[in-house]
Amino acid sequence: MTALDPLDAAMMTAELLSNPMHVGAVLILSPPGDAGPHYVDRLHREALAGNDPIDPRLRRYPHRGVDTGGMWVWRDSDTVDMRRHCQRRKVSGGPDGFWRLIGELDAERLDRSRPMWMSYLIDGLEDGRFALYIKVHHTVIDGVAGFQMITDALSTDPKRRSMPPFYADCRGESAPPPPSAGVASRVLAPLRTLVGATASSLGLIERVVAGELSTAIDSLVGHTTVLPFGAPYTRFNGRLGPERAVCAGSWAKKRIQDVQRAAGVTSNDVITAVVAGVMRTWLRDRAELPKQSLVAACPITVRDRERDPSNDQHGNMFGLWLCPMGTNVADPVVRLDVIHRSMVEGKHWVAKRGSAASLLTNAGSIAATVISPLLPFTPKIRTGFNLPISHVPGPRDEMYWNGAHIEEMYPVSTVYDGLALNVTTCSYADRVGFGYAAGREVVPDIEALIPLTEQCLTELESAVGSRSAP
Repeated sequence: MTALDPLDAAMMTAELLSNPMHVGAVLILSPPGDAGPHYVDRLHREALAGNDPIDPRLRRYPHRGVDTGGMWVWRDSDTVDMRRHCQRRKVSGGPDGFWRLIGELDAERLDRSRPMWMSYLIDGLEDGRFALYIKVHHTVIDGVAGFQMITDALSTDPKRRSMPPFYADCRGESAPPPPSAGVASRVLAPLRTLVGATASSLGLIERVVAGELSTAIDSLVGHTTVLPFGAPYTRFNGRLGPERAVCAGSWAKKRIQDVQRAAGVTSNDVITAVVAGVMRTWLRDRAELPKQSLVAACPITVRDRERDPSNDQHGNMFGLWLCPMGTNVADPVVRLDVIHRSMVEGKHWVAKRGSAASLLTNAGSIAATVISPLLPFTPKIRTGFNLPISHVPGPRDEMYWNGAHIEEMYPVSTVYDGLALNVTTCSYADRVGFGYAAGREVVPDIEALIPLTEQCLTELESAVGSRSAP
């Protein structure tokens, strides 16, 4: 058994009081030309056969009890019942029915008594297509690593067959598990970790204090970030409710790149500006648009330059930056400029101070956002930020799995009380997928965000003089 690190243990405990904390992905596939009428049935039978060794990360499950001194630890399952982890669904009702099903599946909690992941093979889509929905608990894997795990199971060769499933251990034979330790040793292990971390804590504290001062000065003078409680309260910052709503759509990467070149910004800046336009329009149409700009929590990649370059795909670290979205201005070019200036400063800020310091510096804003909804009498005046916006890099080439073409790839990210709307985008081949996830009570018409995304991208294209064909 291995002790969970403090962050993972905190997430496990928080989930007992709040909402499920898993991440997911949706792949929409078209069968190969030689597929027979029972192609999806055969895929499901092969998944249930479970002949491939399973990735060690997908064999473990959390446990806390008297035998662990009340601490969270990982236990390994000797066997994994594929009938419980690889399930089959059939959908009807077109795209709306499909995304409604994804929302229902996303709302279900993962069973802690067994490895915390599920996959669903879904058929009944238009034109004979089918889908794979995968969800994994956030303590097991994060969104970037999850997409990498899925990508590693795919191929650029449409003729390749007999490919292992995503859950297979493709890293060779695993090392034998360490010998079992006694209760005292397991209890003291996190303390040893804490003592080791203390050696570098003075430098971290110095960076955090410097970061707090820099954030305060920049908020007051440069207007490129915000202080804790610096975001206006919106419906996205309330209680989530029991149901989920999910929708997604993809757009040509060239359209985003053309705006990027015309405006002299990054592609992620363009994507964030499009989302800002969507939020502004959706809230304005409901007479709920605050006079103050909404604030997005944006992860920023921090690459460890001392890492082996061969591990770049798996060696990313992330800091956090609070980016004003410019929703208080009508001009889309001004919004894009606000976002670009903020993110330039954010990348410099996080690179200088490190990911840990950036997270600790923003701890007040995080706490203000996720704790306030749990209190019985919270004034709905200010919050830490309004929604997270993340960008996940996906495969650059068209991908296949056992001859089936991956037509679309979308993230389904975590939502919880205080952050009832999450926007995550994923690049794939020549497209960029926008994935929206929310509490259904908070965004009951979430499907309306897809045409709004097209509308806001078109407005931005027109405003900067870019006219790519859809």
